[in-house]
Amino acid sequence: MAVHEAPVAHEEHHTSTGIDNRKLFMWLFLASDCFFFGSFIASYMLYRGRSLEGPYPDEVYDIPYTSVSSFVLLMSSLTMVLALAAIQRGNLRGCRIWLLTTALLGMTFLGGQVFEFTEFYNEGLTVSTNLFGSTFFVLTGFHGTHVAVGVIILLSLYFMVSRGRLGQEQSLNVELAGLYWHFVDVVWIVIFTVVYLIPSDRLISQSAWHQIPARLGGLFG
Repeated sequence: MAVHEAPVAHEEHHTSTGIDNRKLFMWLFLASDCFFFGSFIASYMLYRGRSLEGPYPDEVYDIPYTSVSSFVLLMSSLTMVLALAAIQRGNLRGCRIWLLTTALLGMTFLGGQVFEFTEFYNEGLTVSTNLFGSTFFVLTGFHGTHVAVGVIILLSLYFMVSRGRLGQEQSLNVELAGLYWHFVDVVWIVIFTVVYLIPSDRLISQSAWHQIPARLGGLFG
């Protein structure tokens, strides 16, 4: 008489909300990270226009260069989506390609950030030069650290897929890495807008000062 073994149940990691424990933990981690970035961004906005001496933001920023670097990082979100879609379909080769591409784009962004920091240093801006330098380097450096951690995670996943240790049934691991990576990209959009695109208080005040003669001329002319 044949004995039929009962199928082995897969271990579940779901909470009462129906969300996997690891995914819930990732969302909680990202939520807590929002407070860190929010405090650093608020500090930058508060102190960037209060430096008593330069260099000032408008004297060191290279907006076109940073725009290209930002585009590279944002494109990595697309390749991260493609990597997740590939492993969910069981296309491990495609997953490896897109994971490696995402990691390379992240490293390209980091290389651009290092170059930018070097240029700022050569122009006399360091973390101890003035309030602007302190808040700028802490904020962007904190974000760069997050990108570096993300690159390490992506490369780890790449090698796991390459060695057959990560397959379609473990696609959640790639999904969690994707959540982290997309968070880092969204935070950079905020940083790029606030830090690079919004003019500093010093620049605004200078612009307003130069407009005074024209306004007086229009008033009495």
